[in-house]
Amino acid sequence: MDSGLYAAYTGLMARTQALDTAANNLANVGTNGFRSQRDYFKGIVASSLDGVSPSQVSQSINGFGVLGGNRLDLSQGHITSTGNPLDVALQGAGFFGLRTPHGTIYTRNGSFSRSSNGTLQNSQGEPVLDVNHQSITVPTGAIRIAPDGSISATTPAGSAIVAKIGIFNFSDPHALSAQGEDRLSVGSGVEAILGNATVLQGAVEDSNEDAVHGTMQLVLVQRQAEMMQKALSVFSNDLDKTASEELSRV
Repeated sequence: MDSGLYAAYTGLMARTQALDTAANNLANVGTNGFRSQRDYFKGIVASSLDGVSPSQVSQSINGFGVLGGNRLDLSQGHITSTGNPLDVALQGAGFFGLRTPHGTIYTRNGSFSRSSNGTLQNSQGEPVLDVNHQSITVPTGAIRIAPDGSISATTPAGSAIVAKIGIFNFSDPHALSAQGEDRLSVGSGVEAILGNATVLQGAVEDSNEDAVHGTMQLVLVQRQAEMMQKALSVFSNDLDKTASEELSRV
């Protein structure tokens, strides 16, 4: 009975945390560049201390898994044409860099525009970075963005490359962590390297979570949490019954 009680408890904890993840994924189905998160599990190993054998509680929980955390799903999202020449989508691995007051952050959301002073920026007014981690100035006139991110501007004087959008990647993709709907950050000491994803002009990448899968996952996790809750209630009632019957005889 003890073993079942701890199994139900750890299962309920894991499913409750997974429910939050599933709800967040579903809420961002319509967010451009959103990277969904997937749960992963790990086992608890309650080792002995100072050569003393593990307690009964430790032995009971060793066989059960708990939620280890979330990992970003970096799979490709669907690409939608917008017709805006400053919108760009990435086909393949890589991220755009943005300069913020709190440092550089990364995103797959390529819904960009030109500010009043010509800076290429996102919807929050944060400058898009070039390959040298500098902001990009886009002149007026017709703009063409090549598959490698090179920006060409056509003016009365002719056509010329004015900048190149930075496409950044990381040797360890798990170094990235979600910082909002479509924003990702990396820990200190993690260096960004230039990526080779293909840039598509006049399009944006949708969320890589679809409504059907997100809804099914939310319902599944919700049902699992309810099952664990019922199991925990059964074991708890049995424990209370045993305690009341046995203790009265002592």
